Order: sequence, then structure tokens, then C-alpha cells
Amino acid sequence: MAVSTQTLTKIQSLARLYQTGYQSSTIDATIDKLVSMERVRLEAQADSLAEKLRLFEQNFCLSSEEFYRLFRSGELGDDADLFEWSAFYQMWLSARSRLDALPS
Repeated sequence: MAVSTQTLTKIQSLARLYQTGYQSSTIDATIDKLVSMERVRLEAQADSLAEKLRLFEQNFCLSSEEFYRLFRSGELGDDADLFEWSAFYQMWLSARSRLDALPS
């Protein structure tokens, strides 16, 4: 947690510096590269999870979205496979959310 807090503090410091009119092509290029690398990593993670979801969808003849709605309402039972599907779907939603938070 301390590392994340330190990183956030540094990012906020750079933001304040940029708000004063400061410019740096080195910082700009570095941030662009970091965002690009993180986007690639998250896309790969989301794609891998989507493949796992497709297998469950084929097995159960149900979309993951519909499955999750039914599962959360308690309509599908408590089979271990369903909990695994739910976990993969939540992880996929999280990866998609983080991707959406990144600039294009």
C-alpha cells in the first residue's frame, strides 16, 4: 500500500507541476508509453478471461451477463463451476473497467 501511495503522490506532484505550465517531452513520452503498455497488458488479461467466459457460455448455453444476473439473484444454485464462472466474470468486468479508465 505504501508504494501505491508514494506513486500516487508522485503522479499528483507531476500534475501540479504541469498545471503551472511546465512541459517536458520526456515526461510526456514516458507517460504515453506507460499508458500504452498498461493498455496492452489489460487487453491481454481481458481477452484471456473472455476466452474462459466463452467456454462457460458454450457449456451452459447462457451469456455471461445473463448468467451473472441469475447467479446473483440465487436462481442457479451453488455449484463450484458457477462460482468459478462468477469470479472470471467479475475479473473480466474489472479489467474492462480499468481499460475504460485509460485514455485511448
